[in-house]
Amino acid sequence: MKLTKRFCMIGAAAALSISTAVMAAPTFINILTGGTSGVYYPIGVALSQLYSNGIEGSKTSVQATKASVENLNLLQAGRGELALALGDSVSAAWEGDSEAGFKAPLKKLRVIASTYPNFIQIVANKDAGINTLADLKGKRISVGAPKSGTELNARAIFAAAGLSYDDMGKVEFLPYAESVELIKNRQLDATLQSSGLGMAAIRDLAATMDINFVAIPEDVVAKINNPAYQVGVITANTYEGQTEDVSTVAIQNLLVSHSKVSDDVAYQMTKLMFENLERLGTAHSAAQDISLDKATKNLPIPLHPGAERYYKEVNAL
Repeated sequence: MKLTKRFCMIGAAAALSISTAVMAAPTFINILTGGTSGVYYPIGVALSQLYSNGIEGSKTSVQATKASVENLNLLQAGRGELALALGDSVSAAWEGDSEAGFKAPLKKLRVIASTYPNFIQIVANKDAGINTLADLKGKRISVGAPKSGTELNARAIFAAAGLSYDDMGKVEFLPYAESVELIKNRQLDATLQSSGLGMAAIRDLAATMDINFVAIPEDVVAKINNPAYQVGVITANTYEGQTEDVSTVAIQNLLVSHSKVSDDVAYQMTKLMFENLERLGTAHSAAQDISLDKATKNLPIPLHPGAERYYKEVNAL
């Protein structure tokens, strides 16, 4: 009788264990990106596919957003597990810079990796006669969604060049694709975009009409006085009709998570990304700049412990 009872208890425990395994909650990974015509979105889609196949029990999704500032606020609120964001926005979020769109310090944020640089790309209809930053005075320009990472970049660059929005004829706060359409329709003269090189919206514009790329000189970059802003170059022939290098600003993009994401999931997300860099590079050419040796350099906020574990494992930290 005792033996039978013991077997029944063991059987019940085993059944409970199996039931618990079957009922285990899936691992949700919502990846916050940017507009669908930008660079964040295709990279987010590629990461989502990697994680869906490589992380057991995962349910992945990709969310189009207004990019950096919105992404970081959503992460803090637990409404995403991974996001791409500009390094200067991440720094502002950690500090709680209200001017940048952060009502309080976002202390739950944790870095997964430093990825690839964004390049500020100021593009103008050639007929508008805009060849320098000073030529933007009195012109119609778009600068990204309000308090987006791109718009924060625009404010910083214009201030360093001795300009403000008041100097412009009209300032629109629009995403990439809409800005390009308005330039095509002669309703805007120029747009300031912050993105990886070879972005689809600018490629489309360059194939449609003659455009100018407005340089941001090194002395203007120096006046911004923020280590997140580095001298960069839009290399010749990145876009149709662009025959010369264009001096500009480069800002590193970060892959960011938050402290409520488990160490194990953060470890797997980091590991899968670096073991599949070639695949990421096919999603967008900008991702070809992601490398292990730069992943932990000059980070403005702490690494996620799960990511840190991976970097130590591969002697990258």
